[in-house]
Order: sequence, then structure tokens, then C-alpha cells
Amino acid sequence: MMKKGWRKIVSMMAVPALVMGMPVSTFAEEDGQDLKKVTVILDYVPNTNHTGMYVALDKGYYKEAGLDVEIIEPTDGATATLIAQQKGTFGISYQEDVTIALTAEDPLPIKAVAAIIQHNTSGFVSLADSGIESPADFEGKTYAGWGGPGEAAVLEACMTQSGKDFSKLNMVISDGGGFETLGKSCDLMWFFEGWDCVMAEMNGCELNYMECRELDERLDYYTPVIISSNAVLEEDPEMVSAFLEATAKGYADTIADPDAAAEILFSHAPDYNLDMLKKSQEYLADKFMEDTETWGMMKDEVWNNYSAFLQEYGVIEEALPASDCYTNEFLAQ
Repeated sequence: MMKKGWRKIVSMMAVPALVMGMPVSTFAEEDGQDLKKVTVILDYVPNTNHTGMYVALDKGYYKEAGLDVEIIEPTDGATATLIAQQKGTFGISYQEDVTIALTAEDPLPIKAVAAIIQHNTSGFVSLADSGIESPADFEGKTYAGWGGPGEAAVLEACMTQSGKDFSKLNMVISDGGGFETLGKSCDLMWFFEGWDCVMAEMNGCELNYMECRELDERLDYYTPVIISSNAVLEEDPEMVSAFLEATAKGYADTIADPDAAAEILFSHAPDYNLDMLKKSQEYLADKFMEDTETWGMMKDEVWNNYSAFLQEYGVIEEALPASDCYTNEFLAQ
């Protein structure tokens, strides 16, 4: 989903004490049952990418697995950093962030353990009547984004492959205004089809949508993913497997009945428009397990392709082996 612009949509919740440095593996007692405390730190605010976890929470799948799961928002830094510091058990991140974090001067001890969606469902957008229909039209235009390290690389690649000069694109940081700023303070934005485009359509805003994976096959990367720290994976593999199995059940239910799942999400995030949540969830229902029989599965080629892409455009110095970035070992197969 849309990244830093999400902050404007829902006010941030207070962070429980657990995220402020308490151990991530503790026990709580409920109905005489010892439940292992698990904290999930979202990427930003709750959205329809996350619904399967809320379904698993509400339907008791986590409790059945012996887990006391709490889902919270990050307010004390980037999610990947919080997970590396073991201020949460699991986090929601993106393949791009994981790859960059693992190739930093001080690599973060994290790994992706499941892909929430199998394909990249994002792309560039402009107003339908703007005349901007492909990266070949980007020169001289203003792009508003979130300032991520891989963002410029994607834009440069798409423009270069179209024979255009990336230096002639004006890049600014988005003010969080979403589709309403198109044609005003900017000409182009990067939208997630299942959220931003749905919201624009429901408000009568017609867009040109340029899907990333159609512009360059290497841009069909995993976004978002579930991550954890190496320490958690090594010290409590049974808990990790139990969490992912319960989460997979939540996503299976979301796929089977997206409207009911959207209503569960709405109960946790009531500031949203329920009709919008349902439309978004219906779009994503076919995306969670597209081209896979097992929810969460990832492939070496997807990680390797994007790592090579980031290296080619100077975002990282060396491409990482996929095995350093992710594992499928905790998924039920």
C-alpha cells in the first residue's frame, strides 16, 4: 500500500510498552492457558494488505496456536530496524527495504519469512487527461513520492528504457494528499492499485495506471512481506511456524470471503470507509495466492532479479544471494 502517505489517513496509536524494549517472547495467561506473547509491527497503519492477520486474531486462530498476538503501528523508527532490535516479534516490510537493510554498512539481522502478496500490485499514475501515459512522457514533469532509496532507481530505469532523461524529472516529497494533489502540486505519483486506485475511482478521479511489473519484469518484487529477526528464527522456530500457519488460515478466510474480512478490518480501523475497504479487499482476494498453492511462498528468482536491478542502478554495491534475504522453511507446505 501507499507508504509514508498513510500517516495522514489514520492517527497513530500509542505504542505499548512491549515495543519499548521488553522481551518479544513472554507468556500471558488467558482462560488458564499459557499463551506466548507475540507482537506484530505494521509497516504503517492498518490496511487491506494486513487483513488476514486481523481475521486470524478475531477468529482465535492465534490463540489456538498458543499465541497472544498484538498488532501495532510503528512510531519509534522504521519497522525493519525495530525488528532487528527485537522490539517486536514480526514486522511488515517490503523486499526493497529488506534488500537495502541487508546490504547496509551495518546489515540488519533480519529475514523475510512470508510474502503477503505474490506480485507487485503498484505502479505510476497520472490524471487520465494529462497526456502522461508512459515513462516516455515523464520528462519535464513533477513526481511526488516518499523518498525511498529504491524509488529513484525505478524511475530512472523506466525512463532510461524509454529513451528519456531521468535528470529532467522533478522529484518532490509527497504531502500525503494522494490523488487530490495530481494535476496541482504534482503530475505523477506511485500508487498501489488495490488501495490508492480504488480510492481515486470511488471519488470520481480517472487515472492512467502504469503497472511497475509491466514496465520492467524485475520490478515484480514482493511488497509487502513479513519479516523477523535472525535471533527469533533461531531461538523459537516452532513459534514462527505456528504464527505463520495461523496467519495463513486468516488469509485463506480473507480470500474466501473478502467482504466479511473487510468488516473485521473495519472493526479495528473504523476511520476508513467500509465500502472502500470491501472494494479493496475484493481486488486483493485474487492476489494473495496468485500463482502459488501455498500462502506466503517466495522464489529465489524474484529476490535475485530485484537485487540485480538495485545493483545495476547503484542502490546497492553487491547483489545478495536470495538465501540471505528470505526463507520458506517456516511455511506449512
